[in-house]
Amino acid sequence: MTASARPESEVSTATGLVGLAALAVSTIAVWAAGITPGIAVLLILPATAAPMILWSVLVDRVHRNASTGLDFSRPRAWPEVWEITRVKVIGLGATFAAMAVAYATFSNYADPSFNYYFLLLGYAGPALFAMGVPYIALTTRYMVQPKDGLWHFGKFVSFQPEAADMKEVKDHARAWAVKTFFLAFMVSILPGLAANVLRFDAAVVFDEPVAVILFTIQAMFFVDVAIGTIGYVMTLRVLDSHIRTANPLLAGWVAALACYPPFALSAADGPLNYREGTQEWMVWFAGNDLLIILWGAPILILTGIYAWATVVFGLRFSNLTHRGILTNGPFRFSKHPAYLSKNLSWWLISLPFLSAAGTLQGLENCLLLLGLNAIYFMRARTEEKHLMTDPRYQAYAAWIAEHGLFARARRALVRGLGGSVAPARQTGHAVE
Repeated sequence: MTASARPESEVSTATGLVGLAALAVSTIAVWAAGITPGIAVLLILPATAAPMILWSVLVDRVHRNASTGLDFSRPRAWPEVWEITRVKVIGLGATFAAMAVAYATFSNYADPSFNYYFLLLGYAGPALFAMGVPYIALTTRYMVQPKDGLWHFGKFVSFQPEAADMKEVKDHARAWAVKTFFLAFMVSILPGLAANVLRFDAAVVFDEPVAVILFTIQAMFFVDVAIGTIGYVMTLRVLDSHIRTANPLLAGWVAALACYPPFALSAADGPLNYREGTQEWMVWFAGNDLLIILWGAPILILTGIYAWATVVFGLRFSNLTHRGILTNGPFRFSKHPAYLSKNLSWWLISLPFLSAAGTLQGLENCLLLLGLNAIYFMRARTEEKHLMTDPRYQAYAAWIAEHGLFARARRALVRGLGGSVAPARQTGHAVE
């Protein structure tokens, strides 16, 4: 690799593009059939995931990657496999039980918005557990290090803590805490997002520019959540989409959870609600098609970047985890394209500086939105600190420091002012 070469991505862009195409085709099919959103989601997700899985195995051959921890040339003897599998199955059962306790304990999951998720979980949970047993046995047979976090957790709940590595147990718990929280959130909002898309009526959508823009934004959010949901489900070692490590930093968890309900700081009743007295952009510019187009275009672009950043993950999308280093797609320009585009779009969507409550309220709204931007900045930095333990990410961060969007803009600015640009330096954290 030359000094200017971008480090190779561990995730193929093609997988995400295959998924995007399958998602588009399946969504159009259920729309044409007039299928209700709840049922449509059940058809769209597997119809999207299946081609991605086939592409990953048949074309990218991800099961052969060294990062899977699998070696198909050295199978283990079945007696050893069954003994290790027995402990892992105990661990899997205890993990499912812990999920059930968490859902029963926290009152926010009693909200009707989660009914769809729990209905699916009630049907799919037993089937997933049953399929998990042979999957665990088969992967254990070929794993280089078969005693993974699930095995250590199985030993721990079997009252054999002396045999369990507590570091592995904690990482297993963190990984499944991510799945427990985010999978419930993603699945619960999918039917509503699907409904926005499936209500497509050409006569209405193409009636005026604002309708076109709003529908396109809704469609891109549906793409984001659908692909993201598949990512949370498909954490499989054989697809090299397993969770390698979950973020161990408390600050990272605090920053991430502060962006989602029930902890969302920017919610209507949250301390960072920056929408007091505001109206969204289409209200301010109503009746002026030119302004609608000029203001809506960058919102569309930013939302597109946000969705694109999810699509390129393919089967590996997840918060707070390391599932392989991406360097392609929008990640060739920034380490955090989704955060950057999302935060910029909020300023354009809500116009916090324009408040019916007056100039001072507008100023307060701006300060509150800056506070939310700071939360995302902390999310980015804690994610970097977690990923910097991987040499691949270190190389990628160094490349971005020299060739990323901000590095290019800095050089252009300095040269425009007649100065010279010193090479960016890498310190303990990645920089852009």
